[in-house]
Amino acid sequence: MATESFEEIVEDFEFLEDWEDRYRYVIEQGKAMEPLPDALKVAATKVDGCASQVWLHPQVEDGVFRFDGDSDAMIVKGLIAVLRRLYNGLPLAEVTAVDARAEMGRLGLNDHLSAQRSNGLRAMIERIQLVAAG
Repeated sequence: MATESFEEIVEDFEFLEDWEDRYRYVIEQGKAMEPLPDALKVAATKVDGCASQVWLHPQVEDGVFRFDGDSDAMIVKGLIAVLRRLYNGLPLAEVTAVDARAEMGRLGLNDHLSAQRSNGLRAMIERIQLVAAG
């Protein structure tokens, strides 16, 4: 169910055996993202349940789901980038069918994120699913 772009991350992770390298990879993904404009960092786009500041700005155009996001924490911004590669470009109807926990589990992230980060990741996924469900 994962996008081709997400599958590239899965393949890259297979080559990175050390968790410090995997963390660096996730952080680099976040650094490569365009920052979310300050005008979009508002209460409506803020994700509650995250230890750090997180904003997600979803858009649906011609039935295709996309979102941009940002965070004040580097690892969280990287997680947003990974989620973007999981969801962006999917038809809206397919977004809710993605088992994001299982897909992220393929990266082994479930075992290596703090409880707070795991809760924040869950909150981001829930927001995406909620928006896609309409």
